[in-house]
Amino acid sequence: MRKDQRNFLAFMAFLMVAICVVAAYKMFYSGSDEEGLNGPLQPKQEETQPSEEEQAQKAVPVKKVYVDVFFIGHNSSREEIYRAVRRQYDKDIDGSKVKFAVNALINGPQSRERRYGVYSEIPSGTQVIYIKDLPDRVIINLTSDFANGGADSLYKRVYQLIKTAKHNTTKPVYLYLDGQKADVLGGEGLMLNQPLNENSLGG
Repeated sequence: MRKDQRNFLAFMAFLMVAICVVAAYKMFYSGSDEEGLNGPLQPKQEETQPSEEEQAQKAVPVKKVYVDVFFIGHNSSREEIYRAVRRQYDKDIDGSKVKFAVNALINGPQSRERRYGVYSEIPSGTQVIYIKDLPDRVIINLTSDFANGGADSLYKRVYQLIKTAKHNTTKPVYLYLDGQKADVLGGEGLMLNQPLNENSLGG
């Protein structure tokens, strides 16, 4: 074989070895080079920790608000007393505090409250027609069933209403029955001074 042929074959052999080395190098690194295959890596979004103010807001529990509804019960001497029963109130759901309290009064004590001897003198047929919580006054309009019954029971239920209403608003409160201002109650002609206060039945 001539010298130039040997040199050519040697060059070709060297070239083949070089090609194989380059190919092997690319195969080895291609699996780990995500940037070369898939383009630039997307930056990871940083995880932010809540601020101290946000943590404090989450840690503070929502304060519960209650209204007092006045029913009747007995003290340790078995004497009748007006007993305030607390009901949880949510302004966003229940609206006006006095509306919520008076509606709760008309609906009567709950079963668990009755088990503790709490009851109401308001007749079960009494219904709320409307309660208007106006800027300068509150008007409570009930059905005339509220005035049914004897004078003793009527006194007690009126004071239940007065205590419940006045405990939950500072505005003047007026009682209407069937849409008419109630100046006289019941068949016995019980006079009612308005706006409602602790002396409305005083004389």
